[in-house]
Amino acid sequence: MRPDHPAESAVLSTKPLRGEGVTVRIRTAVPGDHEFMMAVVPRLRAFGPPPLRPHDALDRAERDTLARALATPADDAVLLVAELDGSPAGVAYAHAATDYFTGELHGHLSIIAVAEAGEGRGVGRALLEAVEGWSAARGHRFITLNVFAGNGRARAVYERAGYGQDTIRYVKELPGAQ
Repeated sequence: MRPDHPAESAVLSTKPLRGEGVTVRIRTAVPGDHEFMMAVVPRLRAFGPPPLRPHDALDRAERDTLARALATPADDAVLLVAELDGSPAGVAYAHAATDYFTGELHGHLSIIAVAEAGEGRGVGRALLEAVEGWSAARGHRFITLNVFAGNGRARAVYERAGYGQDTIRYVKELPGAQ
């Protein structure tokens, strides 16, 4: 049975923020986090409109993934919430994936979103480190993630955290196609 209240969830880490007298607390998500997670989803596209995909489709897919992960936790996945001063400030969802080329099992960070109040305050970095720790604890040699090419801020965060480009996906809209 999973706890319903954040105070009863498993705390994975606490990280003091430099110069702020505040600590980021990372814990497993609980049903009481549903409303926050659904509300933070539009932050995933705050950088501007990604190509070829309407906002409502992006939001629906991300909300469906988070709701499913919360309602039916998988053994090979983790759904985390970051708190600042006891309030939710970010969410991350990761799962095990298999490398297409080698067949090697690795971690994959599917979703990471930070509320506006947590932006630039170490919330995203704390979630990223917690997911990396989760993946490493499962014996994964590496972790992957996807980011829209136009999301320069997120790309810079990932690069500062040691991530580098692997494969690059190209897309072309076909004229006259429906």
